[in-house]
Amino acid sequence: MVDQNAALGLIDELRVAVPEEVRAAKRINSEGERIIEKAQEEAERIVARAQEQAAFLIDERGLTQAADEESRRIIADAQQDADEIRKGADEYAVSVLVGLEGDVVKTLQSIKKGIAMLDERRSELIDGRASSNGTTAEEEEAWEEEGEAEPARR
Repeated sequence: MVDQNAALGLIDELRVAVPEEVRAAKRINSEGERIIEKAQEEAERIVARAQEQAAFLIDERGLTQAADEESRRIIADAQQDADEIRKGADEYAVSVLVGLEGDVVKTLQSIKKGIAMLDERRSELIDGRASSNGTTAEEEEAWEEEGEAEPARR
């Protein structure tokens, strides 16, 4: 027989573990989004600073072309930084999700093994019951599927 308490305990552990892994993945995804937002805010600050700098150069020195080039460079640098941060956050999220997938696969395999073990024990019980009352295992299974407890004795 299967230890019912152990099986129920395993099921309870699975109910707790899987949602926790999902919450962890959501937290990681949220953290990645927060990092991206922070990078975008930093990029906006850099752009604003570049625009102020460009305005100063235009007003003070008339160096419109130099200011445009500098602002483009700063914007490109900020975009590159934001892309790198986004890429790192995505890679981290993928690695966590791959780990979560592995845990879920292991859990599913454990569940399948448990089901197979229970099916095997059920078959053994049916075979044992059939041999003790003179019926075949197939007859026993047919009666169980039909809802009969035991065949009528002839």
